[in-house]
Amino acid sequence: MRLTDLFGMSINNLRRRKLRTALTVLGVIIGTASIVVMMSLGIGLRGLNQELIESFGSLTAINVRGDSYYFSSGGDEGEPNYLTDDSIRQIERMEHVESVYPMLEMDVYFVQGKYSTNATLIGAPREYLEQIPIKEGSHPEPGAKELKLIYGNSIIQWFSNGRGGDFWSTGELPDVDFMGRPMFVIFDMDQYYQSMGESGAKQPKKYLIETAGVVEGEVMNGGNYAYNVYGELNALKDQVKRIFRKKPIPGQPTNKKGKPLPYLVYSTCIVNVDKMEHVAETQEQLLEMGYRAYSSSEWMEQTQKQSAMIQAVLGGIGAISLFVAAIGIANTMMMSIYERTKEIGVIKVLGCDMGAIRNMFLIESGCIGLLGGVIGIGLSYGLSFAMNRFQSIGEMMVGQAGDISRIPGWLSLAAVGFAILVGMVAGFFPALRAMKLSPLAAIRNE
Repeated sequence: MRLTDLFGMSINNLRRRKLRTALTVLGVIIGTASIVVMMSLGIGLRGLNQELIESFGSLTAINVRGDSYYFSSGGDEGEPNYLTDDSIRQIERMEHVESVYPMLEMDVYFVQGKYSTNATLIGAPREYLEQIPIKEGSHPEPGAKELKLIYGNSIIQWFSNGRGGDFWSTGELPDVDFMGRPMFVIFDMDQYYQSMGESGAKQPKKYLIETAGVVEGEVMNGGNYAYNVYGELNALKDQVKRIFRKKPIPGQPTNKKGKPLPYLVYSTCIVNVDKMEHVAETQEQLLEMGYRAYSSSEWMEQTQKQSAMIQAVLGGIGAISLFVAAIGIANTMMMSIYERTKEIGVIKVLGCDMGAIRNMFLIESGCIGLLGGVIGIGLSYGLSFAMNRFQSIGEMMVGQAGDISRIPGWLSLAAVGFAILVGMVAGFFPALRAMKLSPLAAIRNE
């Protein structure tokens, strides 16, 4: 018997018992939709977690900190383990390291009209600055020696007029215009604090620094670059050297005599690794060199384990529904055998291969699985779309806006294939029973 004949007989038999077939298919639909939706929730949760972690930095980046003016771990023989240009070049030569971004951090004071605030000014290489999304203005021009600043989108809420006229007291943003009006910067914070605490102390000098741009994002949304001010590293170093000359630079370590070191010490650096698989290895090497190193991949590894566990639990819950559907398919096939006993006997008497009888029932159960799987996938997409309309679900679970239910293409294909497999497995034992029926007994059966 040809395969096309088996398909024709199987389809005709399913069509003759429309109600029973429809109810059995409905069980597969519910089972398939359940397992796909549950799996999509696990995949969505995992994706949201990854996006949240990536929003705080690259998964292949390692943040490295050395000793500083405020902290000293005491390296070899008790000497501070500073991050300098020499140590940056040493890190760049490490295996799997693609680039290193040294960061020079300074606590400075910003003044515009009657409003002022202190904030962290970070000098970073141009390659790092170009990663910052800009809402107004632009990145500093390549090769420019003059220092220009990029302000975080949330910095404005910190400005105050000194008499309670700040955002947190009034609920209104201060009248500060980064792009439209000049901004003055005080670099000598030691002198600034002295002038605030001592009568007659000399006021520190203010420097007019142009604004390059403002970071993209709403004031209250925060973000990775929201709360700092950024400038090109070499331009900031030149500016600092002109201001302080041979005087100690606030925040920079000094020698035992209180004089500035002949080099600048970086607060931190970002080490970019070629692949995520090499992050842990590189991080371990940096720790052995005496630096403090941490990366988002550690957080990511923990969240992946948690997400995998949640996904397995959700998938197991959905699989229960499909298991129940498999019992329904087996029951349908067994009933079909009892109703078609005489037909099976005639087929055997005519000399048809036993495998053809088995295949006929397997095709029927497989068709039930295929039909239920396809419709179930369509239902899953509808449910997924409905859940994703409520964006607050994802924000409530992980604090990150996005689709909480995500159905990748491989999941759709796997779900349909699994539904067909479940259907054929459920129909296998009824098919074996049909093969074992006695031809003469089957013909005599009414």
